[in-house]
Amino acid sequence: MVLFINPLLSRGQETSLRNRELKGLVVEAGEGIPNVHILNLSAERATITNAEGFFSMDTRVGDTLLISAIRYERKTFVITDQMLESSGLEIEMVPFVNQLQEVVVRPYNLSGRLDEDLVNLRVEEPVTAASLNLPNAYAKKRTQAERQLIEAKSGGSGIPLNPIINAITGRTKMLKKRLARDQAYLQTQEVRARYPDSLFVSDIKIPEIRIPDFMYFCEMDPEFSGLAESEDLLKMWDFLKAKGLEYRKANELD
Repeated sequence: MVLFINPLLSRGQETSLRNRELKGLVVEAGEGIPNVHILNLSAERATITNAEGFFSMDTRVGDTLLISAIRYERKTFVITDQMLESSGLEIEMVPFVNQLQEVVVRPYNLSGRLDEDLVNLRVEEPVTAASLNLPNAYAKKRTQAERQLIEAKSGGSGIPLNPIINAITGRTKMLKKRLARDQAYLQTQEVRARYPDSLFVSDIKIPEIRIPDFMYFCEMDPEFSGLAESEDLLKMWDFLKAKGLEYRKANELD
């Protein structure tokens, strides 16, 4: 874990028992990371980083902070007086490398023979904006990361050198990673929204303040994304309960 402390004038002889504001920036390769979960395990309070990767939180000397975000390894560290007297922490995150096993997915007992499966498979037409003939049914609202990536690759303003410059400087690659991270974050948030927080607390025994970190823990499992896309609530819940056992054991919550 890399923590860079910027100099700051002393804030006076405050005691270690007094809450003080900790300001920080969570980054990867110098780029701020949004939606990073900052959990104060000692004080049981939490916050998330903003769009630029900045955060602030009331802490005191000796508090333990847990930093977790989708696609990154989790970090923990103990707050020191030097950290609280600094102008801010810069926390460098390490990308999480997930080795996926090769699998063959055959939902609905499909045989893999297209001519037979098309006859046997019954698919109801979903209710969509297009099926209801609503205005702008086919218009896709792009996220900020998607718009930035399109601008980086096309030039946006009509300057043909933009895509070349962005490729050389690595901006296009960075925006692709940001887009993938945003999509993963949204998927994880959608899964959490399928179940009330009270179920996580009562059935899986996850403290409410730790639910975001637990969801990041689940997202790192190779099975998570496929289950999320299937929208099978029962299978996903069984998966979450199994991961809950692992999470509680790893974090000594039992």
